[in-house]
Amino acid sequence: MVATLSVPKVKLKNPPLHIYRMGDKVLRQPAKRISQVNDEIRQLARDMLQTMYSADGIGLAAPQVGVPKRLIVVDIYPDKPEVPPLVLINPEIREYLGETVAAQEGCLSIPGVFCEVLRAQGVVVSFKDESGRPRTIQADDLLARVIQHEIDHLNGVLFVDYVENELLLDQELRKHGFQMQDVQRRANPLAAPALKPR
Repeated sequence: MVATLSVPKVKLKNPPLHIYRMGDKVLRQPAKRISQVNDEIRQLARDMLQTMYSADGIGLAAPQVGVPKRLIVVDIYPDKPEVPPLVLINPEIREYLGETVAAQEGCLSIPGVFCEVLRAQGVVVSFKDESGRPRTIQADDLLARVIQHEIDHLNGVLFVDYVENELLLDQELRKHGFQMQDVQRRANPLAAPALKPR
């Protein structure tokens, strides 16, 4: 039986944590590994889940709430109270699976902005759960995309850094009050044929 943190999947008027937006330095700092899974970490995960549900999100990384720790929470079924969320502590992608697929992504730290990004169709991820037990899961499609997106946050990377169409990105960002200067453009590792995972 997987340990799960029970948090009602509801929107709170005053969520426990503040979500930082692109332009805040905290989003660009690499997060530190969590050495001990304790009550403090479990409480952080609970607060992150409540904050994520309150913002209509399906994934949230600790750096987005100003905590530079390697912790992400994911729930692609926010409307299904019976499906527990995933809490991934020190997550690492062990393997990329399937095709490289382009799809639209958004981010709670860049609200309103949606752009196409290449991601692996599936991933094998190792992590510790909220009880501190080592686990490995295989994720596909939307779950794989969200996990890849959130792990990027732990490394100070935002999805807009990968967007190839600069003109479109600039328009999207301006429309929602963001600036191109806060994008740190980089090559998507999955876009290079030599690095394309099998």
